[in-house]
Amino acid sequence: MLDTEALPALSRADRVAAVDGWLTGLLADAVAGTPPPRQRRGAPPPRTGTEGLALVAVGSLGRRELPPYGDLDLVLVHDGRPEIAALADALWYPIWDAGLRMDHSVRTVAEAVGVASVDVKAGLGLLDARLVAGDAELAGTLRTATRASWRQSAATLMPALRDLRRERARQVGELAFLLEPDLKEAYGGLREGQVLRAAAAAQLADEPTEEAEGAYTLLLDARDELRRRTGRPNDLLVRQEQRPVAVALGWADEDTLLREVSLAGRRLAFLADETWRRVEASLVRRPRGRYRRVRREPLAEGIVRQGDEVVLARDAKPAADPGLLLRGAAAAARADLPLSPYTLKVLAVHSPPMPEPWPAEVRWSFLRLLASGRPAVAVLEQLDQEGLLSRLLPEWDRVRSLPQRHPWHRFTVDRHLVEAAAAAAELTRDVDRPDLLLVGAFLHDIGKGWPGDHSVVGEPIAAEIATRMGFAPADVETIAILVRHHLLLPDTATRRDIDDPVTIQRVAGTIGSDSAVLQLLHALAQADGAATSSSAWSPWKAHLVAALVARVQARLGPSQGTAPQPLLHPTDPQVRSGPAGVPDAVTVGVADVADGQQITIGAPDRPGLFSLCAGVLALNQLDVRAAKVEVEGDRGTAVFAVRPRFGRAPVPEILADGVRAALEGTLPLADRLRQREADYRQNGARSAAPRVSWHNGEVTGDGTGIVEVRAGDRAGLLYRLTAALVAEGLDVTSARVETLGGDAVDSFYVCNPSGTPIDGDQRHRIDEALVAATAGAVPDPMRIEALHSGGGEGKGDTPG
Repeated sequence: MLDTEALPALSRADRVAAVDGWLTGLLADAVAGTPPPRQRRGAPPPRTGTEGLALVAVGSLGRRELPPYGDLDLVLVHDGRPEIAALADALWYPIWDAGLRMDHSVRTVAEAVGVASVDVKAGLGLLDARLVAGDAELAGTLRTATRASWRQSAATLMPALRDLRRERARQVGELAFLLEPDLKEAYGGLREGQVLRAAAAAQLADEPTEEAEGAYTLLLDARDELRRRTGRPNDLLVRQEQRPVAVALGWADEDTLLREVSLAGRRLAFLADETWRRVEASLVRRPRGRYRRVRREPLAEGIVRQGDEVVLARDAKPAADPGLLLRGAAAAARADLPLSPYTLKVLAVHSPPMPEPWPAEVRWSFLRLLASGRPAVAVLEQLDQEGLLSRLLPEWDRVRSLPQRHPWHRFTVDRHLVEAAAAAAELTRDVDRPDLLLVGAFLHDIGKGWPGDHSVVGEPIAAEIATRMGFAPADVETIAILVRHHLLLPDTATRRDIDDPVTIQRVAGTIGSDSAVLQLLHALAQADGAATSSSAWSPWKAHLVAALVARVQARLGPSQGTAPQPLLHPTDPQVRSGPAGVPDAVTVGVADVADGQQITIGAPDRPGLFSLCAGVLALNQLDVRAAKVEVEGDRGTAVFAVRPRFGRAPVPEILADGVRAALEGTLPLADRLRQREADYRQNGARSAAPRVSWHNGEVTGDGTGIVEVRAGDRAGLLYRLTAALVAEGLDVTSARVETLGGDAVDSFYVCNPSGTPIDGDQRHRIDEALVAATAGAVPDPMRIEALHSGGGEGKGDTPG
């Protein structure tokens, strides 16, 4: 009897041997326990034993890769034995009784070949057919016939297999760039190893190399340990299982595991891409008489196009030409063609070390490569896979396949740098020095391969690389500045008041009052954001950064155009809640702006006005992206840039009625928002601990401070935060709000009504109130009401 509970702990080889031995015994018992059919007169005597009967394993068991808790894929092959149904029942039922999952079939060789010739999944499985027990000759016939059928049907089966893998990759993603990869189904996973063998079986590609088999085995080991740890048939390497799997496999930590998995997945994906190119080229049907010599078209010195690839010219001398590598890469990218695998091998073996500093021609080729945009991504991946990129830039190994554990990032660090350079190639006409933009984008996160703040650490590393590339000292300094301050504009635009002169002066001073650097940083911010994700770089964020750049540019020198307009300015009211002519009426105006709408709310000035307006917007499922408060006389005006959370545009009449009801106390905002949060299961408690920080040195005016809150986003967060500030007796004069993925980064300009500075004790109380607000707490309504009834003139949220 098979000890199924002990199977997961066994090694792969021992697990397969144990299952094979058990199945062999089951087949023998089934044959012995099944009575022979009644012999007909004149018919040959019935066969006994396993003659004409074979139990064949396919799938993972056929490949001797059975994972813990894996399915048994079995085929009972026969040559027409009449008692086959009884034999099959006697064989299958003990397997089910043992609690093992099984995919089974009963077929003759002809039936199996017929299915395999039209069903790509069945055909792929039968390529791994292996005899477990029974008639070896019959199993050999099956294997020979199905492989011949696979070769004959390759013209239809291989494209079907390609389409299956592409669709699965679209659904699951690419293993190399996933923080929680599916080791089997993600592109570059275990399925790609099987694709390589299938192409070889169809005689359309070579057998997988030893390197490919090593990457495949690494993924097998990770998958086996993952299943062993979780105790179930699971191939998704989730975050909480990564550390124990890493330790069990002898790696230092989960980041090392994820990096090794990424490297293996990238290698398999790269080889699969190369294989599919070969397969597709082999399956192209040409009319008879059209098999002519492939034309060779020169692309650059020593580089020609041959068919759909870029290869070396016959007179090329790679060992004596240091510039040939990048010249060929640039030519391939410009032609949007791959370098041939053989050409890559020749360049890897024969290219001499690059002189330092790089010759001008080499640097020019590298810049042409980066300037090619999207086609450069595939060519740079080819250089990376052959180890050529690390040879040119030794620092590249520190970021190669380095995971970025943040949901905004779609790629590993190295691929993010390549994607950023590709995005920067679309912006080169917006700057005076496109060469510096491309190199700055390619190196801006290079510091992530070392401990510390990657912007600070990366500055000298980028300077060293730029020097080695042969840039002039002034250009080296500019590239270093780009790396050091590549986050300056987006961070400032989303967390500071860009209408504050101190903010503008700080940005100008940081970049040395250099308009060219400002241009480059703006383009770099756009490229960096585009290469990260849409969550990190939305149209609204792009609008904020552009507005900041316009203000800094105006500060640096006379503008050739009109002066920048305020980012948020009141619009004319469209609706009024309350009788006409009544001074305490609520007005609302809605205007379409970039990435959403701008809402202007006018109402009688009173403590908590800004907070109540934010609460009404949250109740109407509007995410606030930025906000500003203005007071004139007895009227307060709050301007909000919003984006509908579920696509429904704001209705001015509903907003006006809601604000009026909240001011009159007939709308229980806190309770309604709490219910709204429960309805949509928005729970900020699962996010990281909130962080409150103060930036009092970056504002204009005595007594004013900037308090920044980072917390998990949830319905009504802005309302609760501003209500907490009002309850602590503060005046909220302005706010900058940004929602990125599941995180909110809110900055508030606050001051005491009396103008006295915010002291340490008060700051401590405010911090506690804000942290409580991020967890869902709302200040005591009676306390806020007491502030409301205090009388006197107010300013925005100023208590009376």
